[in-house]
Amino acid sequence: MSQGPRVTVAGGGVFGWASALALADAGCRVTLFDPGGPNASSVAAGMIAPVFEAALDPVARTQFDLLMAARDLWPELATRSGVALDRSGALAVGDDGWLEALAVALAALDARPTEIGGATARAMAPGLSEAFGRALLTREDWRLDAPAALAALARAAVAAGVAHVPEMARGRGGEDVLVAATGALPGLVHAAPELRHLSPIKGHIVRVAAAAAGPVVRSKGIYAAPGAGMAFGATMEPGVADTEVDAARAAGLLSAGLSLFPGLRDAPAQAAAGVRAATPDGLPLVGWSEAEPGVILAAGARRNGWLLAPLVARVVTACVTERDRGRYAERMDPARFRQSLWG
Repeated sequence: MSQGPRVTVAGGGVFGWASALALADAGCRVTLFDPGGPNASSVAAGMIAPVFEAALDPVARTQFDLLMAARDLWPELATRSGVALDRSGALAVGDDGWLEALAVALAALDARPTEIGGATARAMAPGLSEAFGRALLTREDWRLDAPAALAALARAAVAAGVAHVPEMARGRGGEDVLVAATGALPGLVHAAPELRHLSPIKGHIVRVAAAAAGPVVRSKGIYAAPGAGMAFGATMEPGVADTEVDAARAAGLLSAGLSLFPGLRDAPAQAAAGVRAATPDGLPLVGWSEAEPGVILAAGARRNGWLLAPLVARVVTACVTERDRGRYAERMDPARFRQSLWG
């Protein structure tokens, strides 16, 4: 048995399981607490999408280099954990004005998509509407099937020696370190005051039970992500923390998704809602708590939990093992909000 540090990981989302696996591989004795059930990671579409996220989301735009660095860690994690990583790319379709504005945003990032014709786009994304005469293609954005990937990470972590306790963690207890990876859940706010910087963002997603293949397709206000069926998403509802499905929002998503893939109109559809956690600057809290000894934070990924997971796991493990945390750790350090916390 490993004689490394004893670590409690609180939270069974992608940050929790990826960190648990990395810690176990580094020789730590790890116990992950999570009561089970849906969480933001399992509800998500599973996009590893630094290019279109930065181009379409102003909050992510200034973090493009960090997002790309996180993406580049995914092939290693996928191989280690058995996660199926699809690197076929992503398409954007829409009216000419929207595509031209997107092309300008991509050029500002020095990202150079390929413009393709509508027939080529439909060959890549079977079932895509005939209404689109052209598309922008990037091979830099990837995807995975979130529920299957989360299960693969959990299996790999348990095989590496991580103990899973199907309960909510109450704190560090007698362990050397507590990793707070509970996302938007309020249960561990007492463990570190920095968690008060997190605010909830509710998101709806609709999954259609039909065969789906090809790249993610983006359009104005909607994406379609193949996986185990087709996922249409996702809403952003800041300040809302419940997971009840709003029928009107789900219907709007489904309608927008069907404008991309009209052939799925008669397929069964099911809506779900999850709650993301977000910080004021859009990057997660990752690193030691200044207020609570022995507590490491790993929460607050906003829209990019799956994308950021291997980078977060690497920083968490470096904190525990007292190794170099890397060039991006300072930008995610909880201490960056020190002034607003302490006044």
